[in-house]
Amino acid sequence: MLNADISKRRDDAISRGVGMLTQIYVDRAENSEVWDVEGTRYIDFAAGIAVVNTGHRHKKVVAAVEAQLKKFTHTCHQILPYENYIGLAERLNAAVSGGTENKTFFVTTGAEVVENVIKIARIATGRPAVIAFGGGFHGRTFMGMSLTGKVAPYKQGFGAMMPDVYHVPFPIDLHDVTTEDAMAALNKSFKADLDPGRVAATIFEPVQGEGGFYAAPAELMREIRALCDTHGIVMIADEVQTGFARTGNLFAMDAYDVSADLTTMAKGLAGGFPLAAVTGKVELMDAAHPGGLGGTYGGLRRPMLFWT
Repeated sequence: MLNADISKRRDDAISRGVGMLTQIYVDRAENSEVWDVEGTRYIDFAAGIAVVNTGHRHKKVVAAVEAQLKKFTHTCHQILPYENYIGLAERLNAAVSGGTENKTFFVTTGAEVVENVIKIARIATGRPAVIAFGGGFHGRTFMGMSLTGKVAPYKQGFGAMMPDVYHVPFPIDLHDVTTEDAMAALNKSFKADLDPGRVAATIFEPVQGEGGFYAAPAELMREIRALCDTHGIVMIADEVQTGFARTGNLFAMDAYDVSADLTTMAKGLAGGFPLAAVTGKVELMDAAHPGGLGGTYGGLRRPMLFWT
């Protein structure tokens, strides 16, 4: 079997909208290495786009999968709950910084968790608007696209985006954009276009990962925290890509001297399985009514409960 042969089949069978960076078709993987169908060995620097932080087929993940398959695969936590969901929530509540009591809610993917964190912020504040940053990436659903600060290829041709989403520049030295520039743009928006009393949340990646890896300056984090405190705005750290030691700390926000109110995570959370979570302050996490949050696969089975 050759990569070229599979590639031809792929072109005939798969939507053109699913982009692909390589023509390497993986046959097997172990730790940081992958072998393609032709037997060529590669070092995997992508890690499934920041997913398999512990490496491919980590022995704890494999053991957890094998153990769970002998019990059950799915019941829907909202119908027949299981302790695993609660156990991981307890660990995340303790792990996410903030100095307050936290609660957690699980869904399946990063885009889904972004959708839900905005729902939480809106219902908790009674406000509609959201501030995001240029260059940021938050997913391919309509709210995710709207929050994402890049038109091509994510928004191009897909019609109107969600309303009440506003973007400001992200400080990047390479692009000669400073924290002062970002905050000046935000304050100008407050004067010309957006009443801060209508803003539910501001969402950002502590390290932007789309089109370059740009860490948020410490002064930006302090300015955002102060602005949120002044206007009653929820501060959301999108750690879907930066979480679980991608930046040297369990969460990228651990490197700053301020904390977010809500934190999103996915990717590295489950070592190769689809799991995502929002963790944050109790008063925000409990704002939604029962049934307002959830999903068929929004939960945890034993295959995910391996990280320590």
